[in-house]
Amino acid sequence: MSYNDVESPSSLSKQELAKKEPAKQDHATKVSARLPLKWGGFFAAQAFISVAAGAFGAHALTSILDLKALGWWHTASQYLMYHALAGLVVVALSAYLSSAKSILLLLCIGNILFAGSLYVMALTGYTLLGAVTPLGGLCYLIAWGLLVLNFWRSSHQKS
Repeated sequence: MSYNDVESPSSLSKQELAKKEPAKQDHATKVSARLPLKWGGFFAAQAFISVAAGAFGAHALTSILDLKALGWWHTASQYLMYHALAGLVVVALSAYLSSAKSILLLLCIGNILFAGSLYVMALTGYTLLGAVTPLGGLCYLIAWGLLVLNFWRSSHQKS
């Protein structure tokens, strides 16, 4: 066999390379390929809603709502932003987090239950929704706990 008979990797097509060397996609590669587009836009939209709702509350609702309702509105806007940003960070780190999808789902549910219930309470005065708010807070806590566990596990893995 001469030097010219040996195929160089650069002379092979992508399909030929794939046949010769099967792609080894680990969990992180698969997850990181899907999560950013699917979830990134969703959390960016939540951040947008937070800014818009905060501005609406500060400018349009001050003459309509009482101080208690304005407080609920303000708290909802703050927590929606905090957890939208947390979601974007988790999306960015999803290749390194084994529980990224669960964390993102919990943050979404938390935002809907926590911020959503406070927004509705502020606008309607329907305070029975206050029973839903802590469930959103619980989702936040579980998401943060999973994030802590993911970081703890990665820092204690043997190389």
